[in-house]
Amino acid sequence: MLKEEFIDLTIPQKIKTLYMEGSFVVAIRYYRHKVNLYLLGDEYVEVFYNHKLDKIEKIEFLARKHSRMKFYLDQIKL
Repeated sequence: MLKEEFIDLTIPQKIKTLYMEGSFVVAIRYYRHKVNLYLLGDEYVEVFYNHKLDKIEKIEFLARKHSRMKFYLDQIKL
C-alpha cells in the first residue's frame, strides 16, 4: 500500500491495515498517550492511544529524523 493511500484511510481502516500488513515493533509512553510503533513496508507508523478517553486519537507516519525517535531507540535498535 502506498503511503498516500494509507493517509487517506479512516482510523478503523488504518488499524485493520496495520494488523494485517504491519509488524508491531514496540510501545512507549509519551505524555498522555501509549504509542505503539509499527513497521508498514519500509515506513514506521505510530498509533496514539489515550487511556483516559479509551480511544485511538491518531495514527501517523513517523519521520526517521523526528525527535521522538530517541524514545524508541532507547528500547530497541531500529
